[in-house]
Amino acid sequence: MAEMTMIQAINEAIRLSMSRDDRVIVLGEDVGKNGGVFRATEGLMQQFGEHRVFDTPLAESGIIGTSIGLAVNGMRPIAEIQFLGFIYETMDQIAAQAARLRFRSWGRYSVPLVIRAPFGGGVRTPELHSDSLEALFLHTPGLKVVMPSTPYDAKGLLLAALNDPDPVLFLEPMKLYRAFREEVPEGYYEVPLGQAKVVQEGSDVSLIAWGPTVPVALEAARQVNEAQGVSCEVIDVRTISPLDTRTLIHSVKKTGKAVIVHEAVKSGGVGAEIIARINEGAFLALEAPIARVTGYDTPYPVPSIEDHWLPGVGRVVEAIQRTVSY
Repeated sequence: MAEMTMIQAINEAIRLSMSRDDRVIVLGEDVGKNGGVFRATEGLMQQFGEHRVFDTPLAESGIIGTSIGLAVNGMRPIAEIQFLGFIYETMDQIAAQAARLRFRSWGRYSVPLVIRAPFGGGVRTPELHSDSLEALFLHTPGLKVVMPSTPYDAKGLLLAALNDPDPVLFLEPMKLYRAFREEVPEGYYEVPLGQAKVVQEGSDVSLIAWGPTVPVALEAARQVNEAQGVSCEVIDVRTISPLDTRTLIHSVKKTGKAVIVHEAVKSGGVGAEIIARINEGAFLALEAPIARVTGYDTPYPVPSIEDHWLPGVGRVVEAIQRTVSY
């Protein structure tokens, strides 16, 4: 075992996959010589050469369009979109081509493509860099959406994504890239896609989060437990699509209450879909309305006020208190 940050774990997953399979290539803006804005691909061009790790023009639609063609023809590309807010340019390629090709070809073709993109607040980025846009892609059948919160999960989920026959959007929270280290196996392992993780067992309320809000949920759970003895079960969803409904419903049936935390805006967010599924599968177990702690229904704000916009620990603690005292 080695202690790694999330960015190191991601780099190691890509390196390991490229060493095992000559079909794996990396392309995107500044991913080659520069090693990526956050150094996720650092050293890969030097190790594997310019024919397998290469820089592209500043054209996101071109990056994804080219990657789809490569994937259909036997390659396994890893395409980096420099920041998730730039992904609007690729919506046609992702939603109308990559996600639909297996269906449209009656299974004759698949698109084994991984699209990596950093996202999330708390790092004072300019406009269109921090937006959390996962809900746009939850509504896209044929596309898997992954959002890790720890170095261990980041490596295992990325390796699983790279071994998947269908397109995977792999979203990486910038704030957690170097936030902490944990032990990560140095060899090959996979964390299965579509399986949520119960990070902390509890009995009074289910806290459901993913990506950068998992540490927020854990800290809020700690504070309410110390102050009031409230026992929170914290669930890391990990994969937005497919969504592990079974784990969520099992938890809510045990606790009778739920609070959902995500950075994306509230209206039409993934939290709304989770509430709908809980209502379908555990309505009679609910003892209080399900609460959501989210970003506000505005464009992502300027850096000077983003701490007030983001769903912080204080807002989560208040939602837990309202829910358990309902």
